[in-house]
Amino acid sequence: MEGKTRRPVTVVTGFLGSGKTTLLGRVLTEPAMANTAVLVNEFGEVGLDHHLLRRVEERTVLLGSGCVCCTTREDLVGALLELLDLDQRGEIPGLDRVVIETTGLADPAPILHTIYADPVLQHHFSVDLVLTTVDAVNGALHLDRNPESVKQVAAADKIVVTKTDIAEPASGRGLMARLGKINPSAQIFEAAFGDVDVKELFRPDAAGAHAASLAAEFGDAHDVGDTHSVSVTFDGAVDWTAFGIWFSMLLNA
Repeated sequence: MEGKTRRPVTVVTGFLGSGKTTLLGRVLTEPAMANTAVLVNEFGEVGLDHHLLRRVEERTVLLGSGCVCCTTREDLVGALLELLDLDQRGEIPGLDRVVIETTGLADPAPILHTIYADPVLQHHFSVDLVLTTVDAVNGALHLDRNPESVKQVAAADKIVVTKTDIAEPASGRGLMARLGKINPSAQIFEAAFGDVDVKELFRPDAAGAHAASLAAEFGDAHDVGDTHSVSVTFDGAVDWTAFGIWFSMLLNA
């Protein structure tokens, strides 16, 4: 009976710019995903991804500023409990699934730990899938330089390799082989422009195998390294051509 009442939770993770929001935007247009609530966490003061997703799914909630690994874990619990309350009171259509999109800097283990450890959530929600997006163009660089990227791949039940339409074939094959070595048990999908077989991607199979072990291994320590978020406010109108030129120069420098 408990298995029937627990709402499945899918955690969608992946490094910055790997196509999580594009993939979700595509997925949420499918009729089978109609009764899906989406929780979006972003690193920084100004959230953007939830606005992009809201166009196709009104039940999109932005978890406040910061990394879901530490500062917003209470927000995650609160958001899930609020969804549960709305569901139980019949104020929203019955939840078929909750999707949590993590910030690109997040280690997914704390999210899993939150759901498994909370005395209320553990009886009403169950992680059925960890999906990780990997950028076919920059994925190897992310794996080399960012331990969070490796953790995201290692945590995955299914890996979606994005931007395969613009990646060099040789580098794409090398990346696939590397992903297989990091996580031999994960299924690997290719997706150009977020196009993927949604039913196959969200089919649980033997998914969720990593969730319990990752949640158990999680500790309180977390470090976002040397990455920082800066918010800039302008008093007047912005010359976007000049701003674009300046920003390109900044990136090159």
